[in-house]
Amino acid sequence: MEEARESLTSINGDFGFGGATDRRFAFSRQSSFQQPHTPIDIPAHGLHHHLYWSASDDKRSASLHKSSFSSFVFSVFRNVRSGNRFMKRLFLMISLNVAYSTTELLIGLFTGRIGLVSDAVHLTFGCGLLTFSLFVMAMSRKKADREYTYGYKRLEVLSAFTNALFLLFMSFSLAVEALHAFIQDESEHKHYLIVSAVTNLFVNLVGVWFFRNYARINLAYRNAEDMNHHSVFLHVLADSIRSAGLILASWLLSIRVQNAEVLCLGLVSVAVFILVLPLFRATGGILLQMAPPSIPTTALNKCLRQIYAREDVVEVSQVRFWELVPGHVVGSLVVKVNQGTNDRPILEFVHGLCHDLGVQDLTVQTDDA
Repeated sequence: MEEARESLTSINGDFGFGGATDRRFAFSRQSSFQQPHTPIDIPAHGLHHHLYWSASDDKRSASLHKSSFSSFVFSVFRNVRSGNRFMKRLFLMISLNVAYSTTELLIGLFTGRIGLVSDAVHLTFGCGLLTFSLFVMAMSRKKADREYTYGYKRLEVLSAFTNALFLLFMSFSLAVEALHAFIQDESEHKHYLIVSAVTNLFVNLVGVWFFRNYARINLAYRNAEDMNHHSVFLHVLADSIRSAGLILASWLLSIRVQNAEVLCLGLVSVAVFILVLPLFRATGGILLQMAPPSIPTTALNKCLRQIYAREDVVEVSQVRFWELVPGHVVGSLVVKVNQGTNDRPILEFVHGLCHDLGVQDLTVQTDDA
């Protein structure tokens, strides 16, 4: 039992017993649940087997480290080729964007039109982010190893956060561009930019159609893939809105509407910001290991009070719950009991309560008072 009481040292702050006003929105709830492995379910020799790797595991890890970068890249391409339809659709969309941005860049360089070059650079940067999303889709299929014991699924969250951050920056840059147009009173009708906007809109609408299943703004994320796919959809949708705004501004300027460019760019900036903010908050909360929104704070506080109400429990401390990825809640806590108390019933009780809440990985440490 002494072996079963050992647990990892926590690095976060204590969980606050907030009042009834501290509530969080529920994004998702799993209908089924797999009973997690607990310290009390593992005998002493089994626990050592979980904490240490065998010599064969070390040899396997060493052989993986010796693989070349080229073989790694080829493995990613194999994953893309054998991946699901969203990976193949994203690869096709990236190819279309790369071909279009390259053509636009060459035309801009040969004709000396800075607007085309600037737009091509913007598209190239966006293609880089979409390529990163595709790379993450392939990498996340790898199983857990010695270096990443939880696996690679959180890469999907990181990719979605990166896309959201880029789109927020794009919203800010559009607002600055609108302000600059208002100050300088720029109303020049650039026909070549309109042709570029129409072509770009067509390419991005293909991506919107590919990821139309993730068209809702406040999407209930059931897993990490949902976040990454939703971020790709918002990326192509924001680019589509930007192109549509430029087309509308050009038409309004052609009929001599005052400050049309300022109005359209401002509306596009606000629309992109509203679209992306929920995703930015959701991904940022997971990366910062915020308390899981899938478990209401009131329900968690009730669970902790039930543990503390047991006769042999003296104190419940260092309570920490967070989401590894959407739909996978991890937690740890320390329960201080009276000296000489058989802690097995307490451990079973704690794991049962947290199991009912939806916690999938739980570490419970018991100490004597």
